[in-house]
Amino acid sequence: MQIVLATHNKGKMSEINNLLSSSYEVMTLDRFPKIKEIPETGKTLKENAFIKARTVFEMTGLPSLADDTGLEVKSLGGDPGVFSARYAGEQASYQDNCQKLLKNMMRVPKEDREAKFRTVIAYKDDNRELSCDGSVKGEIAQSPKGSFGFGYDSVFYYPPLEKTFAELSEEEKNSISHRGRALRKFLLLFNDKK
Repeated sequence: MQIVLATHNKGKMSEINNLLSSSYEVMTLDRFPKIKEIPETGKTLKENAFIKARTVFEMTGLPSLADDTGLEVKSLGGDPGVFSARYAGEQASYQDNCQKLLKNMMRVPKEDREAKFRTVIAYKDDNRELSCDGSVKGEIAQSPKGSFGFGYDSVFYYPPLEKTFAELSEEEKNSISHRGRALRKFLLLFNDKK
């Protein structure tokens, strides 16, 4: 069965493909150059995930899977949350977003740096729409560390492994991450609803 990933994000493509490719033929938006960036106008991660999945399904006619992910920092009232990808502006790089986050947390002590990554998966085909989410708790590091991953991985410290997500291999990260947890829930739900 074919599934189109409704993202242009190379990091997401790699993670999702590694988790789904044993069960499905995963296609990326590289195969559909007419599909440009899809505006994320929703107020929640779930709304944004469905905007992307529905748009790609309408344009391709193929089963489509999207995710939206947010980093929720407790001491910042849950920010950047749904605005994580554009925290430092619409054209912000991963580094720009991390720098703004670290600047905003400069005076926050270690014991108050709790954060959570949360992913919502949305799926759309001819007959149904499905969604599920996954999350993982950690802390915001004092400075970036590690060279793997993308987004906020270099500043998201995971205490059980005493490493940031950017210090983990993709396999290690997928086994514990918010996206990995959401995708495993999706596969169970998807196969249960067949």
